[in-house]
Amino acid sequence: MATSLTEIQQAHAHMIKTGHSHDSFAASKLISFATTNPDPQTLSYTHSVFTHIQNPNSYTFNTIIRAYANSPTPQNALPIFLHMLNDGDVFPDKYTFTFMLKACACFGGLEEGMQIQGHLLKIGIGCDLYIQNTLIHLYARTGCMETARNMLDKMPERNVVSWNALLSAYVEMGMMDLASELFDEMEEKNVESWNFMISGYVNAGLVREARRVFDMMPSKNVVSWNAIITAYAHASCFKEVLVLFEEMQNANVKPDNCTFVNALSACAHIGDLSQGEWIHAYIDKNGIGIDGFAATALVDMYSKCGNIEKATRVFRSTSRKDISIWNSIISGLSTHGLGEQALQRFSEMLAEGFKPNEVTFIGVLSACSSAGLLNEGRKIFDLMLPVYGVQPTVEHYGCMVDLLGQLGLLEEAEELVRTMPIQEAPVVWESLLGACKNHGNVELAEFVAKKLLELNPQDSAGVESSVGRWDDAQKARSKMRAKV
Repeated sequence: MATSLTEIQQAHAHMIKTGHSHDSFAASKLISFATTNPDPQTLSYTHSVFTHIQNPNSYTFNTIIRAYANSPTPQNALPIFLHMLNDGDVFPDKYTFTFMLKACACFGGLEEGMQIQGHLLKIGIGCDLYIQNTLIHLYARTGCMETARNMLDKMPERNVVSWNALLSAYVEMGMMDLASELFDEMEEKNVESWNFMISGYVNAGLVREARRVFDMMPSKNVVSWNAIITAYAHASCFKEVLVLFEEMQNANVKPDNCTFVNALSACAHIGDLSQGEWIHAYIDKNGIGIDGFAATALVDMYSKCGNIEKATRVFRSTSRKDISIWNSIISGLSTHGLGEQALQRFSEMLAEGFKPNEVTFIGVLSACSSAGLLNEGRKIFDLMLPVYGVQPTVEHYGCMVDLLGQLGLLEEAEELVRTMPIQEAPVVWESLLGACKNHGNVELAEFVAKKLLELNPQDSAGVESSVGRWDDAQKARSKMRAKV
């Protein structure tokens, strides 16, 4: 079956060659194949195929309308629907209306959806269960919650999809009180109903409520487990993440990449190398491809658990690298004091066409600081904005102050801090104050301390207290590195 754009084009060329390009059935099949992956390029090509069909049938119309409803440009379904209405020989059916109402919900077309509803009532199919479910979805997604609720209450027949259409909208809009009331009323629930509630509580930061719903579930799928594991990960309860991961294994629910990322991140945060290695072995044993977020999480785990050699091996073995995994290995090498190797990876990254972001530069500048690479650090910092379009932040200035400060270039560091465009950045001034203390420059230390008191008049503890907060600068940059 043709799925990629190239395969679809080849199939279309064959149809033209054999004289089947105008055959409605054959063209409909081609459009059906093309719309299994409705990316903009494929849809554009599919649309051009559609326009050359002499007598498209309802299946053909429905297929292209459905594709647009599921695409990033659902509004493009509207002119095709109007074409269908004006055709005269082909009439929309309940599937056409269902796809169109879904498209309207996706692009916020409340007015268009109401016109379609009027047409439905006119031709007498407005009471169809699937159409009514989609209407609830439309009104809920466009903010007409009361109308959606009234529709649900007046439906002569309801199924779990009807309830879920409104429940998911309440959850998405953060209306958890209303969602909870509706959930308690539901005549029937499926696993998606429970998952909606868990996700809603997780997004609201209500971990205890999410756990209560999770524990009450009659059956759980991978989405359920991932939702509650993510809740504990976001709450920094990393030991609980690993406990749940083990329980998930015991429940014979197969983890996916989302599960692995959360579990590996938990291992990284608590330094549990053995558990991280077990997860890595599980991934290998089950033939799960390591790429994307999972590969980055593995590199990050090994780096933070002290095994930079394994982190490097995972990085090297990852065939499809993205900016996150480059950032992770650069940051890891920097943290382990391997500044020159980190800069080598940075050069490789640029050579392979990846564009660095602000996290990349935190790792690279930290590498320069750890290795005392003054010229490289100056050059990279000066190129951030004009060449790569990355505006230096407090963390980047902090890295440069670290570098200049440890080499005793206090006047240059002071000039950099004094002229930086970022206002009220005490953490950078504190970094400079720490460098002054290390090099015994009392005069500059007094000036910096006065500046700190200007930024924070309530802080009157003096130079020694400010120096004691030197760790804050390091923590701020560590927090940035953790974003890789």
